[in-house]
Amino acid sequence: MTLLHSLETDVSRINERDIAELAQRLESDDYTNPFAGLQDWHLLRAIAFQRPELIEPYLYLLDIEAFDEA
Repeated sequence: MTLLHSLETDVSRINERDIAELAQRLESDDYTNPFAGLQDWHLLRAIAFQRPELIEPYLYLLDIEAFDEA
C-alpha cells in the first residue's frame, strides 16, 4: 500500500511496512518543503491515537512529553 500524504488516510488499512516507510521519511528529513514533513508527522500522530501498537517503535519521532497540567 502506498501511503498517502493526507490526514484522510484510512488508518485502519495501514500496516507495519507502511509505518516503517513513514518513519524512514521522517528520520531522513529530506522533504522538498516543510509542509510535506509536517503532513507525515501529523499522519504518524493520527496513527498513534488510533493504532498505538503500530507506532510503538517510533514514538521518539513524535517527541510527546507528559505535562503536569494540574
